[in-house]
Amino acid sequence: MSQTALAAKIAKANLPSELKERVSENIARLELLIKQQNYSTEYERLTQYIDWISALPWDKHSEDHLDLTKAAEILDKHHYGMQEVKQRILEYLAVMALNKDKPEVNKRAPILCLVGLVGTGKTSFGVSLSEALGREFIRIPFGGMGAARDLRGQSRLHPDAEPGQVVKALRRAGTNNPIIMLDEIDRVTADARGDIMGVLVELLDPEQNSQFIDHYLDYPFDLSKVLFLATANNTRNVATAVLDRLELIQMPSYSDEEKTAIAKDYVLPKVLSQAGLSADNLTIEDEIWPQIVRPLGYDAGIRTLERTIEGMVRKIAKEMIEGKGKHFHLRSDNIKQYLPTY
Repeated sequence: MSQTALAAKIAKANLPSELKERVSENIARLELLIKQQNYSTEYERLTQYIDWISALPWDKHSEDHLDLTKAAEILDKHHYGMQEVKQRILEYLAVMALNKDKPEVNKRAPILCLVGLVGTGKTSFGVSLSEALGREFIRIPFGGMGAARDLRGQSRLHPDAEPGQVVKALRRAGTNNPIIMLDEIDRVTADARGDIMGVLVELLDPEQNSQFIDHYLDYPFDLSKVLFLATANNTRNVATAVLDRLELIQMPSYSDEEKTAIAKDYVLPKVLSQAGLSADNLTIEDEIWPQIVRPLGYDAGIRTLERTIEGMVRKIAKEMIEGKGKHFHLRSDNIKQYLPTY
C-alpha cells in the first residue's frame, strides 16, 4: 500500500479529527523517509497502525432493546432459578429504559461482578444479557494474565507492539457499546496483580474510562458506553479499589433438586439435539436422576452434570448406529452401563 493509499484510507475512515490530523502528519513524514530510501520499518509500523485505528468503532453503536418482558423470557430460557440475580439485572434494565430519552441523566449502569464457584453460570449470564439487550458480547479472560500491557497494549516504539485486549475486544465487537466481560479477575498472576488492578480501576471508573488510553493507540478512546461485567471465583485476590467500583452479586451453588430440573429441562434437550437425537429416543426414570446428578459427590456447578449427560447420550448414539435399538429406557438396573467412567 503506497503512502497515497494510506492517506486515502485515513480520509475515508471516520476518525476523531485530532487523530486524523496526527496520522496525516506521520504519512507526510513517511514521504520524506521514502526520498531518503530509509523507510521500510517505519512504513510497516504506520501501515499496521492505520489498519488498527481505521477498524475501530469510534462512532458505531448498537441500539439497546429495553423490553423487560422479553429480557425476563431470555433469562428464564437460559437459566433455571437464580431469581435474585435475574431481578437485579432486570432492575438495571428498567433504570436504563426510564432514562433512555434523558441525555442529561447519567445512564451508566452499575458494574456487576458475578462471584461464585466454577460452573455456576457466571459467564453464561453475560451471553444472556447480550441477547436481551441486543449488544455484542466479548469476553476477556484474566486467568493467568501476566502483565498490564495485556490490557493496555504496548507502545509502537517496541518491536512487535500491538494493542491491548480492550482495544482488540472493541474491534471484534464492531461497536463502541458492547458488553465486555472481564472474566475471572481474581486469577491474574501474583507478580502482575498490582499493575493489572490499577488498569482495572481506570477501566471501571466512569470518571476515567471516557479517556482510556491504550499505549499502542496513544490516543484516548471513550469506553463510557461499554457495559462491563466482571466475574470472580472469590474476591480475596481482587484489590479493594477495584471492588469499590463493582456491585457484587453472589452466584449460589445448585442443590441436587435444582440440578435435576436443569438436567431435565435444559441440559438433556440440548445434548440430545446436538447428538442428532430427540426425546423419543430416550426415557430416564425419575429414581435414577440422583446417580446422574451426583456421580462424583458434591459439585457446586453443573459442568460435571453436563459431561455426564453428554457421555450417556454418546453411548446411546453409538448403540443406535450399531442397530441395538431406537428407543432406550434407563432404569436402576442398567444405568451403570451408560454412566461415564471417571
